[in-house]
Amino acid sequence: MRRSGTTGQRLVAIFLMGGALLNFPILFLFAQPSEVAGLPLLYVYVLGVWVLLIGLMALVIERTRD
Repeated sequence: MRRSGTTGQRLVAIFLMGGALLNFPILFLFAQPSEVAGLPLLYVYVLGVWVLLIGLMALVIERTRD
C-alpha cells in the first residue's frame, strides 16, 4: 500500500515537534523540584509529550480516506 505525500509530511512534522519539545531548553523549564500527583514534574512532562506524539502518529497513520 502506498501512502500519500501528505502522510509522510505530517509524520516528519510530528517528529520535528517531538524533537523540539524534548530538547534541552524546553526540558529545563520543567526540571524543577515540584511534583504532580507525587511524581516529579519533568517525568510527567516527558511522559505526556511521549503519549501525545504516539497519539498524533496513530491519528495520522490510521486516518481513513473519505
